[in-house]
Amino acid sequence: MTTISSAAAAPVRSSMLGGLLRLLRGWGDALATYWVRREAIKTLRQLDDRTLRDIGISRCHIETAVTGDLDLELVRIR
Repeated sequence: MTTISSAAAAPVRSSMLGGLLRLLRGWGDALATYWVRREAIKTLRQLDDRTLRDIGISRCHIETAVTGDLDLELVRIR
């Protein structure tokens, strides 16, 4: 005869809650990252071309520079 204990169900409920919390935290982190990047792009777009050149980016590369996708060796401004 097999006995089923109610204690076995508790870890499943706990891990489901933990998974949901991790998912929500991931969404929150992604949203916060998006807002920070949009603010950085807005700030860089307000700079003049000379200041951007001093930083090492051109106006057309602002978004890729903020997201980290820009390879500065390939787009070096002269």
